[in-house]
Amino acid sequence: MQPVQPGAEAIWTVSALNFEVKQMLSQGLGTLWVEGEISNFACPASGHWYFTLKDEKAQCRAAMFRGRNSRVGFQPQNGQQVLVRAQVTLYEARGEFQLVVDHLEDAGIGELMRRYEQLKAQLSQEGLFDSALKKPIPAHPRKIALVTSASGAAIRDVLSVIERRAPHIPVVVFPTPVQGETAAVQIRQALRRVVDYGECDVVLLVRGGGSLEDLWCFNDEALARDIAACPLPIVTGVGHEIDFTIADFVADRRAPTPSVAAESITPDINELMQGIDDRVARLLGQVGLRLTRSREKLKYLLRALDQQHPTRQFTQLKLRLQHAYDALLERLRVRFGEDRHRLRLCQVTLLRANPRVIIGRKRERLTRLIENQQAAMRQKLLLSRHRLSLQARSLDTLSPLQTLARGFATISKEDRLVTSVKQLLAGDEIEITLVDGKADAKIK
Repeated sequence: MQPVQPGAEAIWTVSALNFEVKQMLSQGLGTLWVEGEISNFACPASGHWYFTLKDEKAQCRAAMFRGRNSRVGFQPQNGQQVLVRAQVTLYEARGEFQLVVDHLEDAGIGELMRRYEQLKAQLSQEGLFDSALKKPIPAHPRKIALVTSASGAAIRDVLSVIERRAPHIPVVVFPTPVQGETAAVQIRQALRRVVDYGECDVVLLVRGGGSLEDLWCFNDEALARDIAACPLPIVTGVGHEIDFTIADFVADRRAPTPSVAAESITPDINELMQGIDDRVARLLGQVGLRLTRSREKLKYLLRALDQQHPTRQFTQLKLRLQHAYDALLERLRVRFGEDRHRLRLCQVTLLRANPRVIIGRKRERLTRLIENQQAAMRQKLLLSRHRLSLQARSLDTLSPLQTLARGFATISKEDRLVTSVKQLLAGDEIEITLVDGKADAKIK
């Protein structure tokens, strides 16, 4: 937007000036982090947040629109110290400088989270989180070192799980504070005592749930490096499932809770007993199978030895001879039976080919044909007579004589049939035909 120029000097409109200042603020400062105390907080029906951000010397207006503030996990309160990420801009309608906030967090937690993310990025870049550095966890540990508070709920949960799953594995507790400013140093000392003890082959480092501040000792850089350098595998179970600490990333295994950490390093005694039972059953099965095979082999050797005895060989030869004799007799019986069957077939064939038999069959067939022909002729004659009777009856019904017999007569004039009075004139001679004769008449 350009200023109005009536002459050599530029004259700005208010809207042009505010727009230009807004552009300068947005482009010059951009997005930045600001910490301050909330006052005059308001949340109208639109869902936007409007508040004033101040410190002991100054204040500025701020706005956080609904699409952004829906991601904040709490609603700010007046007097709360917060850390915001905002863009510096100008509300042109009133010419007021303000902040448009796109992220808001509690100032205390925000500082801890920045330190946490910074240390996490640093150690990750150094390679302390690499999976290649993770030490294997023994499947059946001989003795477990438990590093935790002696008075917390975590130690009870862990010991309860181990007692239930693996009561045969001894647990040595190395008590240490797990919260407070000196907790990280004392946890490091406890880990050194575990290494000096020398009888444990896995370490459980656990603590119950808590806030970020409560768990902060597990985000100590020196503790993280001691965990990574520890010659024993370390399993962490710090806080709840959603809690992740630096110690979790450098540990050889991370569990979501202390109880799960205890479960992850202890074999289930019931499964172990079941596995032992299965192996014993397989071993007994293999021994039984081997005994069975040895017994069968012994029987085979005894049979082979028995086969080599002279008496046995003589008996076998005698049996073979008897078998051959029986087989020969059976073949002869089968052959005689086949020959007898063929002979019967030949007799039947000759009997069927005998001329007398053939002539007899032909004569019988001729007799049947003659009888069938005569029966057909009789049937056809009867049918013809019936048809003739029906036709004669039909002709008789249609005969003029039948009509005359019912009292009717026919009139003819000059041998022509008279069908209308108009054909007759006075003095005409006509002929009347009745059923029993004819008569002449004259028209008057």
